[in-house]
Amino acid sequence: MNKAQLVDAVTDRLGSRQQAADAVDAVLDAILRAVVCGERVSVTGFGSFEKVDRPARFARNPQTGERVHVKKTSVPRFRAGQG
Repeated sequence: MNKAQLVDAVTDRLGSRQQAADAVDAVLDAILRAVVCGERVSVTGFGSFEKVDRPARFARNPQTGERVHVKKTSVPRFRAGQG
């Protein structure tokens, strides 16, 4: 399911496509802002989102085989709930 399909599913409950799009955008924005700040977002029965730091490392360019330095970065992680 992509974002447009999610909006369509929520439209059935809210009645208006614009209200559904605003609701989906608000939820995603709240999750995004919390994860960027380093908070963990848990939705019971669905899963949790958290920010994970990846250390700097060396990788290989698949075309040339040359070693490339990859900087340290932060990425979001989602873990599905048990249900």
